[in-house]
Amino acid sequence: MLMKPIQEDGVYILPPLPYSYDSLEPYMDARTVEIHYTKHHQGYVNKLNAALKEYPELQKMPLEELIIHLDKVPEKIRTAVRHNGGGHFNHMFFWNTMSSDKKDESPADDLKKAIIRDFGSLEEFKKKFAEQAGAFFGSGWTWLVMDSFGKLHIVSTPGHDVPMREGFQPILIIDVWEHAYYLKYQNRRPEFIENWWHLVNWPVVNSYFDRAKLKLELN
Repeated sequence: MLMKPIQEDGVYILPPLPYSYDSLEPYMDARTVEIHYTKHHQGYVNKLNAALKEYPELQKMPLEELIIHLDKVPEKIRTAVRHNGGGHFNHMFFWNTMSSDKKDESPADDLKKAIIRDFGSLEEFKKKFAEQAGAFFGSGWTWLVMDSFGKLHIVSTPGHDVPMREGFQPILIIDVWEHAYYLKYQNRRPEFIENWWHLVNWPVVNSYFDRAKLKLELN
């Protein structure tokens, strides 16, 4: 079951992980997953709720709309919503696009064709994605996204910024904040990225690709 924003009386609640803490072993250790989820992700949810506490009209907005249209958020809490709302959204996307179930270890035909069209080959895409994620300075995220013309791109966002604010639809994501890998890999981010490919949940990534195409058609 995919993680989706859950609210009770306008208050966001951390959704359950789609798997157990140890299910991503050996590529992502159980302790890292537990701390990442229960401390970091929970912390973003808590701070988002604190920021929205006095703004019931904002609590009614869908999370994705809230973090895309920051112009609708009062300046007083805009930075908190940008960081913590983005942190909540990005982490759910990250957890959803990983799995220990390796029945499908490659993208579906439509996504694979798009990757080959825009990057030359699946291998070249993985190489470019890993290079960009590995070279990103500081804390942030690297994404596979679709632009408004249906072309795929690799982009990185600092902090907890989201690519939708730049007009891109997200398809795949990796977390390159140090807390995502430091217990197991220390400063070896390239090794973490290389092993992360073993966890990519391609059926879910395919569904995000289909959703991006649908949004393109509707617009």
